[in-house]
Amino acid sequence: MTSNTDLKQLVEALGDAIVIADASGAITLWNPAAERIFGFTESEALGKSLDIITPQRLQHRHWEGYHKTMASGVTRYGNDVLRVPAVHKDGHSLSIAFTVALLYAEDKKVSSIVAVIRDETSRFEEERKLKKRITELEMQLAKPANPPSN
Repeated sequence: MTSNTDLKQLVEALGDAIVIADASGAITLWNPAAERIFGFTESEALGKSLDIITPQRLQHRHWEGYHKTMASGVTRYGNDVLRVPAVHKDGHSLSIAFTVALLYAEDKKVSSIVAVIRDETSRFEEERKLKKRITELEMQLAKPANPPSN
């Protein structure tokens, strides 16, 4: 049997962010990796809305999905990785990938959502550069060859 101390050590030791938010979307757990990825200290994040890391242009859509999940107890992101933009404390954009799990109260209603989050900003930028280079090479190959001059 794993003790609470072991679980606390696990959450603190992981390289991926662990963020838990309650039914209203207030952050209730923020591990050191979340601090490293997003820039907010635990004391700055706890009790705050997930809006602190959600780009403003996506907040409406985020909350629609969040409240639907809390009401239905169903999420499609338990096994599927969701890749979305996020925001760092200093305002710069991040590319994150995450899965979620639903946590339940004794009455079997969803009480919280836990997200396991990885910063994929570097990988996303590298992939974007590679796609751009492939497009450039394909355009070069598609150009008709110059006919030999007489």
